[in-house]
Amino acid sequence: MKPSPISNCERRFLLRAIEEGKRLDGRQCYDYRNVSISFGTEYGCCIVELGKTRVLAQVSCELVPPKPSRPTEGILFVNLELSPMAAPGLEPGRQSDLLVKLNRQIERCLRNSRCIDTESLCVVAGEKVWQIRLDIHLLNHDGNIIDAASVAGIVALCHFRRPDVSVQGEEVTVYTPEERDPVPLSIHHMPICVSFAFFQQGTYLLVDPSEREERVMDGLLVIAMNKHQEICTIDSSGGIVLVKNQVLRCSKITAVKVAEITELIQKALENDQKVRKEGGKFGFAESIPNQKITAFKMESAAVDTNNVEEQAEEIITKADPPSEVPVLYTPGTAQIGEGIENSWGDFEELEKEEAAEEEGEDDATAFECQKMEIEDTNMMEETKTDEPILLSDSEEEEVVILQPQELPKKTRAQTNLKQGSTSKKAFIKRRKKKRAAH
Repeated sequence: MKPSPISNCERRFLLRAIEEGKRLDGRQCYDYRNVSISFGTEYGCCIVELGKTRVLAQVSCELVPPKPSRPTEGILFVNLELSPMAAPGLEPGRQSDLLVKLNRQIERCLRNSRCIDTESLCVVAGEKVWQIRLDIHLLNHDGNIIDAASVAGIVALCHFRRPDVSVQGEEVTVYTPEERDPVPLSIHHMPICVSFAFFQQGTYLLVDPSEREERVMDGLLVIAMNKHQEICTIDSSGGIVLVKNQVLRCSKITAVKVAEITELIQKALENDQKVRKEGGKFGFAESIPNQKITAFKMESAAVDTNNVEEQAEEIITKADPPSEVPVLYTPGTAQIGEGIENSWGDFEELEKEEAAEEEGEDDATAFECQKMEIEDTNMMEETKTDEPILLSDSEEEEVVILQPQELPKKTRAQTNLKQGSTSKKAFIKRRKKKRAAH
């Protein structure tokens, strides 16, 4: 996925602001964004924030055979990864031109400048050496990736501790941190990159360009230098030609910025080491300021628990009593206040009247049913006759033809009684609904 192109109006606006000596974030031309450093719980893990650009660096090590050309030197491997989490225009698993370029610049800044004593990483000459792996992950892209990555890389290397080893004959023993304290790396100097963006063929110069400014710039100059004002590497890209005075001016600015950042790195390392020795809290969660919504910690407040009962009694006595006392009508119910006038009538009287009517109607229906039963029995006795019973001697099966016959009068009376009772109940229910509606 390609990054969204910048519009011509925005391009003209940015260039016009640069001509007037103004920047979108309010900085001056030679101002650097704020740099913050936070360390993880393990050695060699840190996050560097350069404005809104965030970079995570992690250092690891392992014992490997040395290179045949350098049997007594360790290996420093640097890997930079650009994930889509940092910016939508970055694609995973693909070696883009930007990624290749940044990897080469980081390698020249850290490895080719000999900032680490690789000979101290040798365990057994020609057989086993320490391989230091530096992984740098871009978490958020807001311009000037190379500066943030270089600072994160050198900070992680200075913070890292490798396990201690001992050699007895051909046997190599690696000790855990509980058995022996880890050993820090031997670092000679701290190379730090400073980027300069040029506009209108080198007429205007900006230090630490942001992501929007990088889109409209004509060329970029990156200078890696240590606090001793030694240039470790220099790289120029873009379609511009720089003169001698421009390069010298950029180198002087780099010396000032590198001295400030180096002092900041040393203070951060000293504070972290002090906290770890004193047994205090450390890690990424502790470095988040309390003012942020996503903070994992909050300041503890002391609570006085003395004389709690007395304070509670004072509060209860000072509180105003309720204006009205609850009235209990039946167990489990209560009413506060007079309430509203009942517009539905007296339900108890209506229920008593309906119950009396139902009893009278049930007695009448029962009397009618008894009367009908007596009549049915009399009719059945009259219809009885002494008819002879014929028995057949034939071996054939008896065929019985079922014909629809009328139900006896007694059965019909019972069904009519049931229907009448159900219809009566339905009539009573409808009457209740009508009364409730009125």
